[in-house]
Amino acid sequence: MFFTALSVAIFANYFIPGFSLALGFLLGGIVSPPDAVSAGAILKFVKVPKRLSSILEGESLLNDASSLIILRFAMIAAATGQFVWHEAAVSLVWMCIGGVGIGLAIAYIFMNMHKILPTDSNIDILMTFIAPFSMYLAAEQLNASGVLAVVAGGLFLSYHSHDFLSGASRIRTLTVGESFCFLLNGIVFMLIGLDLPEIVSGLGKADIYTSIGYGIAVSAVLVIVRIFASYGAVITTLIMKNFISVADPEPPGWKPPLIIGWTGMRGVVSLAAALSIPMTLDDGTPFPQRDMILFITFIVILSTLLIQGLTLPVFLRKFPPVDRDFIRTEKEIDQDIKNSLAKVAIDKIRNDYSDKIKSFPTLNDQLQRYETQAMSSEIIVNYEEYKKIYVDILDAQRYWLINKNREELLLDEEIIRKHLRLLDLQEERLNMKI
Repeated sequence: MFFTALSVAIFANYFIPGFSLALGFLLGGIVSPPDAVSAGAILKFVKVPKRLSSILEGESLLNDASSLIILRFAMIAAATGQFVWHEAAVSLVWMCIGGVGIGLAIAYIFMNMHKILPTDSNIDILMTFIAPFSMYLAAEQLNASGVLAVVAGGLFLSYHSHDFLSGASRIRTLTVGESFCFLLNGIVFMLIGLDLPEIVSGLGKADIYTSIGYGIAVSAVLVIVRIFASYGAVITTLIMKNFISVADPEPPGWKPPLIIGWTGMRGVVSLAAALSIPMTLDDGTPFPQRDMILFITFIVILSTLLIQGLTLPVFLRKFPPVDRDFIRTEKEIDQDIKNSLAKVAIDKIRNDYSDKIKSFPTLNDQLQRYETQAMSSEIIVNYEEYKKIYVDILDAQRYWLINKNREELLLDEEIIRKHLRLLDLQEERLNMKI
């Protein structure tokens, strides 16, 4: 982020009239963080190695915090003409450590609230919406990173969700959450378009075509810097493997860094950062170049989303990266998990409920053809007892999946989550039989 902001600052200082180095850093801090949401949405429609998608989704953990640190101190420098390096460094450390710590603490409180309070699915959904806002606001009040707080707390709650949420709550929370995120993203990008007329009118005497050229040039700087940074990360890893243990000592080749470099679309974070610039300074004078910064930010978001976003699928088909982690196909892994889950269920029935097989014909039917994972339509006299047995079997399968995911780091987590959702659906269907 600092390398990107520095490059934009130098470019703006030399080529955009009226931009000091401080204002350049301000612009650089705004447009430096890539939008993980945009990249993730596009990658859903193309086949990429899990390693690449994990990097793209995970880099935003520190990118947003770093860019907001640059933005905060660049704004102070633009207003006062002073920049204190050691204060910026200390602030960055606190934003990271404090944000993670606050997020985990609040997540732990909410997890215990779920356990103690007599909640149902509706209350669980409501609490899952309240939790991230609580993490963000608490962290921001203490000058820590609200983004990191939400990410850390969210990961903690997700990791322990099977300990305090019922199957029905997990299913409904997932459905509501996906719809709500889609709605929010649509609203945010709609606001980008609605803000354009006001931004253009604020340019004043500046030529709009020249301003568009500045925005496209800044976008080009961002793309070039990101590609160089991607290859720089590879070179740094190859050098450091001679001194320390690294995650991947083998060179990835030239394709993955180029793809990562091309996936730097800008979006929501840049827009929010640009709109946070105050209208005036403390003395009442207009904030210098505010409208130009907003316009350039808009052009950067628009150009990267359209150019990089629309060409990324073609780019991936032209230069398909090799998946070195998941050698087996998704269907092979999926079938293996299905077979393993069936074996877990069979072992559970034979070891713990062998005396109940004769009492419950449906249980015997499940034992003989468990791979269908379907409920029998046969009437059960003592349904509550059968339901208790069946839920226990589902719990055994569920915890096998969770332990499998924790033990085998290279197992595709999306497949694990799919089977966890299928188990939740079976439990929910069992409840609906009453």
